[in-house]
Amino acid sequence: MSKKPNFVITNMVASASLGLELDLYALAQKIREIEYEPEQFPGAILKFKDPKASLLLFKNGKVVCVGCKKREIIEKTIDKTIKMLTPYAKRILTKKKPEIEITNIVASASLDMDLDLYKIAYKVPDVEYEPEQFPGAILKFKDPKASLLLFKNGKVICAGAKKEKEIRDVLQKAKNLLKKYAEKPR
Repeated sequence: MSKKPNFVITNMVASASLGLELDLYALAQKIREIEYEPEQFPGAILKFKDPKASLLLFKNGKVVCVGCKKREIIEKTIDKTIKMLTPYAKRILTKKKPEIEITNIVASASLDMDLDLYKIAYKVPDVEYEPEQFPGAILKFKDPKASLLLFKNGKVICAGAKKEKEIRDVLQKAKNLLKKYAEKPR
């Protein structure tokens, strides 16, 4: 049996509610890490250097956190955000610890084989490949719901998974599905 594909998480996207009602305009005036341009986007952007993460902040206290590679770092980032924003909040809606939902995990991996993307695009359903637009093919899975960007050298980027197990499952499914289209196994 082939070894399970290893992967490296490169980004996690999470959402949460801070339990705060926010005045984004006032926050942008008082906190230099916050950018707010309501004519371009209804949320403000808060950027941290440590941990390296960005958050979209909305008036109702909902946030989207991007840039972290581990759930623990997302939790620290959200806690840091609450501590930073609470003194400036219009209202504190709840003091409960926010529930964090991972909405997307992006990971990179290798299938350890060179792929014939033309053949894959022709033979495998749910594959999009337009080499004049982009050098990778897109393979979509419904269960678990995730997409893989496939490259000729066997490198892949997985997006859309919500749990690490889903990444492992999708990579294993891809490896099993695509091995017959490998140019030469490594």
